[in-house]
Amino acid sequence: MGGPASPHDAPLRGLGLTPAAVASLGRYLDLLAAWSSRVNLTAARTPQARVDVLVAPVAPVAPSLEPGLLIDVGSGNGSPGLVLALLRPDLPVTLLEPRQRRWAFLREAARAGGRPDVDVRRARHDAYHGPAARTVTVRALRLTPQALAPLVRPGGRVLAWGPVDGGDAAEGFTREPTPAPGVVAWRRR
Repeated sequence: MGGPASPHDAPLRGLGLTPAAVASLGRYLDLLAAWSSRVNLTAARTPQARVDVLVAPVAPVAPSLEPGLLIDVGSGNGSPGLVLALLRPDLPVTLLEPRQRRWAFLREAARAGGRPDVDVRRARHDAYHGPAARTVTVRALRLTPQALAPLVRPGGRVLAWGPVDGGDAAEGFTREPTPAPGVVAWRRR
């Protein structure tokens, strides 16, 4: 905390977040705003819009995350994966992003947000060769739960924001009640 106030602080406080979460998310969003002139990371151009689009839909899910590795697929601008990492510093997090400039942004944003331990990998989901996760998150990528199955350990969950394929019946997965508006959840059997 101790540094100058972020223009994102007031909208973040409006979500009822802890002071530590406001500080770390503010640093991440400040960096995102600075990088957005060079890299197309988000169409949200104001502090309020960035909080509304990138943090508000994700924050309600953070308390319900189960202990264990979280993998975010196609991390791009950091939402939902990096946002969840900043809200839940107790969780190990891996971000998968194949595009060079977005990967570089994510590495810097994880450090700026106070999570230098986040594993940021320049890879697609189908090229990941690490441990399976308790939770896999994805936003705005039309991937089925089956396409993500190698990343999810048995009993683990897939949480998807935005348009998703797979509907209610995804082989090897059971649809679960949504943990927050706009989120679809499946549990791997």
